[in-house]
Amino acid sequence: MNTVLRGTGIGKRFGDYTALDDVGFRIEAGRTLGVVGESGSGKSTLGRIVMRLMNPDAGTVELDGRDLFSLSRSALRRARREIQLVPQDPRNALNPTMTVRESLEFQFAAQSLPRKDWRSLTADLLQTVALPLDYAHAYPHELSGGQAQRIAIARAIAGRPKVLVCDEAVSALDKSVQAQVLNTFAQLQLELGVAMFFITHDLAVVEHIADDVLVLNRGRLVEAGRTTDVLAAPRDPYTQELLAARHPVGP
Repeated sequence: MNTVLRGTGIGKRFGDYTALDDVGFRIEAGRTLGVVGESGSGKSTLGRIVMRLMNPDAGTVELDGRDLFSLSRSALRRARREIQLVPQDPRNALNPTMTVRESLEFQFAAQSLPRKDWRSLTADLLQTVALPLDYAHAYPHELSGGQAQRIAIARAIAGRPKVLVCDEAVSALDKSVQAQVLNTFAQLQLELGVAMFFITHDLAVVEHIADDVLVLNRGRLVEAGRTTDVLAAPRDPYTQELLAARHPVGP
């Protein structure tokens, strides 16, 4: 399978604090990598590096074989269209003064998508995330948490990216809504073949959505492999603790 995103030897320090120490990973097209750990594990720092919002002190991140940290400004602009973020709190990420249609159209403009296609793209995207077209006229404060997250997902997939970085994308949702949104992600993956870099503190979410998993503890990679294998026989005591603390996704 084609490796879409690869990280090698990633390190990051903040003064005397080591946030990441020699972390590596790879994600293939159409697969989900769950990146799991408690607060302070380094998972969000790794996500920011993957998005090229932060420079590592060591290591590389490659998107389709291209080193993200050696790209020219124009090449980076193109690469950013191929790797999109689904945030933790979509209501804060969505402009409160814009309707859903306006928010999507802002994304279309940012990605230089033809204006003549905007209306049909809006309808297609809302259908893809299982929302009626009526929601195009809604403002963020009129949406439930699950609906707002579906809009954030629609916005992220507008330009058909190769990778979605999902940063605690369901942690703010009720358990029953979590399951619905995770199922939306899974369906999108089947339809679009997108790879997902899924950051979470919850192994139950990883169990529900991820093909493969990285377990980070204080910046170190303590366990990695296929999700079913790691959860069936976790070798590291930290993974065992996370597994014991998980709560099933769903009602």
